[in-house]
Amino acid sequence: MATHPQTPTSSNAFSFISKGWREVRDSADADLRLMRDRANSFKDLATSFDRELENFFNSATPPFSVPAMRSPPPKEIEFVKSLRPKLSEIRRAYSSPDFSKKVLEKWRPRTQIRINLSAIKNAIVSAEEVGQEEEEGIVDFEKRRRRRLSFWEEWKNDGEGESRDWEPIRVLKTRFKEFEKRGSSFEAFKNSEFVEKFKSSLKSMCKEPQESKEVPPLDVSELLAYIVKQSGPFLDHLGVKRDICDKIVESLYSKCKNHHLLHTLSGEESSVLGNGNINDELDLRIASVLQSTGHRYEGGFWTDHAKHVPLDNERHVAIVTTASLPWMTGTAVNPLFRAAYLSQSAKQKVTLLVPWLCKSDQELVYPSNVTFTSPEEQEAYIRSWLEERIGFKADFKISFYPGKFSKARRSIIPAGDTSQFIPSRDADIAILEEPEHLNWYHHGKRWTDKFNHVVGIVHTNYLEYIKREKNGALQAFFVKHINNWVTRAYCHKVLRLSAATQDLPKSVICNVHGVNPKFLKIGEKIAAERELGQKAFTKGAYFLGKMVWAKGYKELIDLLAKHKADLDGFKLDVFGNGEDANEVQSAARRLDLNLNFQKGRDHADDSLHRYKVFINPSISDVLCTATAEALAMGKFVVCADHPSNEFFRSFPNCLTYRTSEDFVTKVKEALENEPYPLTPEQRYQLSWEAATQRFMEYSELDGILNKENNGEKSRVDKGKLIAKSASMPNLTELVDGGLAFAHYCLTGNEFLRLCTGAIPGTRDYDKQHCKDLHLLPPQVENPIYGW
Repeated sequence: MATHPQTPTSSNAFSFISKGWREVRDSADADLRLMRDRANSFKDLATSFDRELENFFNSATPPFSVPAMRSPPPKEIEFVKSLRPKLSEIRRAYSSPDFSKKVLEKWRPRTQIRINLSAIKNAIVSAEEVGQEEEEGIVDFEKRRRRRLSFWEEWKNDGEGESRDWEPIRVLKTRFKEFEKRGSSFEAFKNSEFVEKFKSSLKSMCKEPQESKEVPPLDVSELLAYIVKQSGPFLDHLGVKRDICDKIVESLYSKCKNHHLLHTLSGEESSVLGNGNINDELDLRIASVLQSTGHRYEGGFWTDHAKHVPLDNERHVAIVTTASLPWMTGTAVNPLFRAAYLSQSAKQKVTLLVPWLCKSDQELVYPSNVTFTSPEEQEAYIRSWLEERIGFKADFKISFYPGKFSKARRSIIPAGDTSQFIPSRDADIAILEEPEHLNWYHHGKRWTDKFNHVVGIVHTNYLEYIKREKNGALQAFFVKHINNWVTRAYCHKVLRLSAATQDLPKSVICNVHGVNPKFLKIGEKIAAERELGQKAFTKGAYFLGKMVWAKGYKELIDLLAKHKADLDGFKLDVFGNGEDANEVQSAARRLDLNLNFQKGRDHADDSLHRYKVFINPSISDVLCTATAEALAMGKFVVCADHPSNEFFRSFPNCLTYRTSEDFVTKVKEALENEPYPLTPEQRYQLSWEAATQRFMEYSELDGILNKENNGEKSRVDKGKLIAKSASMPNLTELVDGGLAFAHYCLTGNEFLRLCTGAIPGTRDYDKQHCKDLHLLPPQVENPIYGW
């Protein structure tokens, strides 16, 4: 361990103290000389007073005679005659040689001063002894304290018992006694329980050097283990799996764990860590070493501390998504329901931020030629659609950001900095629906810098779609790493709806989507009809989805073509619109499949209520909303045994297949039997109330919104454990900040944006967006100053 040089600092301190004592001694000598001069001047004054008295006596007995007078003598002469005997007595007394001695004995100040001067002299002599001690390098502070106390005790006790002290000395003594009383009260306060607790809390925050010396230094194996642990996401980019990294960390750290950990921590901390994992133990070990050095981490190179501070426990949640109604897609519908149900809680205010498309793009995206001339008009449409389905008035704000539709990607790409459309006063918690999509070409403020907590929700399995395109494998490779890059740089937490998506950094798997309450009501109605003995399902099987090959149409046609003979007489109604509608229908006619194609419609449409079986062979979905809706309506669902359907396997009406032969078996089983009625627990599991509860738990928002309540419990549970975040820098945060900065630089170059497939001119919004959304031109909003 490193040694701390103490000799130069101590010698400087001793020389400074010695110099101070010499100055005190010189000052005391000067005071003594001044006192002697004043005593001599007092003696001269007494002599001059004696001389004046002598002259006065001589003038009172004149040598000349006064003739006899008939008139009475003047009053002045009579006064002198009466005063003469007294003056004679004063003269005799004053002429006595012992007069001066008696006066000085009567006046205590003279005696008091002489005693005090001797005490000061003793203090000066002790200072010389201290100087000698300093030269020898030994200082006895306790001895110095006793000397100071003896000086003041001598001053205080000298002359005790004398009742006729000089008035200034008596006042001075009184003041010293009052000061001593106050000092005793201060000593009582200093020893009080409050002060002791305050001192102990300060001691816990700033450990004594003696305690820090007991923490052993880090070994090389511990440093390597920590580097490997923090580099986990980077190694994942290189193809090294997480479990391999964990094994490497465990093997490196276990070599010195037993030797250092139990030696460093108290018994209580060790018992707590004994129930944890190797990563927590390593983090605490690093934190204890850093804390022993007095280091406290105040933020990284990339950290922006100018974040929103919630006032009066009022929290703000901003939900940012990539689509909006009337485009009936998952990223338009599900975030809308999430905003509505989150706004039911009084703990937070909610804002839904959706893209605004110019009229030319609206005509390409929105069905049935629906267009809007203003954001207010589209907001009214969205609220009307929502309130018809949820049955209550949702209190949340709807805002718009500029977007452009990409025909090649069949999706909406943000134009400009999307984060700027959330005011800084409301920048508290951000929910990014499709975080990879929102940040592919994001050129603006980092989300995690502006917001206190950022949660990403992955909706789409982009890799599955890209693999179907030309050079799909190569494109999927680059997109996979770009997705890892942007989600790691811009999110604190990532929620994956199912394991069908790629494994992203900081991610967990949880279905945080529910179904439209309208579908649950339809299911309850059908169940009531069945209880009355009525025939609820009068139709067979159907499929509903956007008519593009990636939405399961390719798998559907392949299964029906392969087992055409096995499913003889099986008829399937297909509902959907899309870019690949003509190709899909042509392929079905060419193979002579018994498919009845119809226009797309809302899944809650009355014409779909009586179908008994919903078939969904798609394996590109992350979590099929239509499957959940069909289960909510009490139908059978035949779907593939795929990670995207993992959530639905617990429902008895969900029939999964693994092979094409199994597909035929499940279809026949569903057509020949009646679905099971949903239990109240199953209906709740499909509801948005349950989905919102799961979202609050897995996104860690529940703990953040209840921070004060959880804070006290956390302090009780953790006890004396070290706060890691306050004492040690996080290498992951530094790397994430570097990745965000690099992404910002790359997306600022228009040539690189075009090479990666961005829409030209989307780094900033255009004039039409300025006109529609009443925005300042980007040149005014974000001016660029050059040379």
